Amino acid sequence: MQKSALYPTVYVLGNGQLGRMLRYAGAPLDIDVQPLAFNAPLVDLASDSLITAEIERWEKTPLTEMLGNHANFVNQNVFAKLADRLSQKTLLDELQLPTSPWCLLKDNKSWSTVFGHIGEKVVVKRRMGGYDGRGQWIIQPQNTDVITDDLYGETIAEKFIPFDYEISLVGARFKHGETRFYPVTHNLQQNGILRYSVVDTHFPQQTQQQANAEAMLGKIMHHLNYVGVMAMECFVVGDQLLINELAPRVHNSGHWTQLGCAISQFELHLRALLDLPTPALQTFAPSVMVNLIGTEHNVAWLNIPFSQLHWYGKEVRPGRKVGHINLTHPDKKILIANLERLRQRLPEDYQSGLNWAVEKLK
Repeated sequence: MQKSALYPTVYVLGNGQLGRMLRYAGAPLDIDVQPLAFNAPLVDLASDSLITAEIERWEKTPLTEMLGNHANFVNQNVFAKLADRLSQKTLLDELQLPTSPWCLLKDNKSWSTVFGHIGEKVVVKRRMGGYDGRGQWIIQPQNTDVITDDLYGETIAEKFIPFDYEISLVGARFKHGETRFYPVTHNLQQNGILRYSVVDTHFPQQTQQQANAEAMLGKIMHHLNYVGVMAMECFVVGDQLLINELAPRVHNSGHWTQLGCAISQFELHLRALLDLPTPALQTFAPSVMVNLIGTEHNVAWLNIPFSQLHWYGKEVRPGRKVGHINLTHPDKKILIANLERLRQRLPEDYQSGLNWAVEKLK
């Protein structure tokens, strides 16, 4: 006789590494998580099944049409709102939350307005899609011809922000309004791709940044009546936080929680979707996440103490996220020593970022 399930099945729209890690996180709790490729066959859903997604935007297929419009799709309307940078930025303005000045790039006659009201240097971003540095252009008056006719109306222009550094906050909201937040994470991007995240609750300005970031992300999640994990990326300029982007899902900058917190962001997302009891999120040690970008697998990584390798099983290609390594330890000297061990097993293009991570921990 087949035993009855404790919890409803959770279907994930998308079967990349995030869906895969949601499935891992569900297994110990006996939560059946089923990531589905966009082109997978249609499935029969039990009436109590829940649907979530690992990405904000998906191609149109019979499966995505069924799941994306299903009554059990949690946060259904939020994905469309936040997937489009135009409506995402409009939301931030409506909530009076700080973000870089911006406007819709309507046509090639918009440039005088852009440079007059936004700034002499702007970042043009595709409204839909575009990630890891793709679909973005740095524009000044002398190179507006880079923006081709097909991009007008499909892009926004934001003021270029010479920020001090970048942070993110990953948190979750439960259906009755309770929230949980991880510590603010410091991030380093290279070529538009997140390469390193460092968490240490003793960073300068940490207490105030944490309070400000939680208030901002909490306001967004409550306004949207959101349920589950959401990530907020911010530029730090002096003592001010400027929201760069929102992601209504688990996020690359939250991967460190798999080793550095008793409840990972993936488990937290499932707990929120299913409204399960969840204690306050306690971090017990500084942590570092190293993204593996276009790098061949090295079994020697497994010999780094107090570390955890996640390999995604993808074909290795330049610029592609193929895995990540989490490292943590209560003693920062030991954590730094293990980063130095890892340094010897990574190619040259990782070295400057490792210097940044080590310096953050000192």
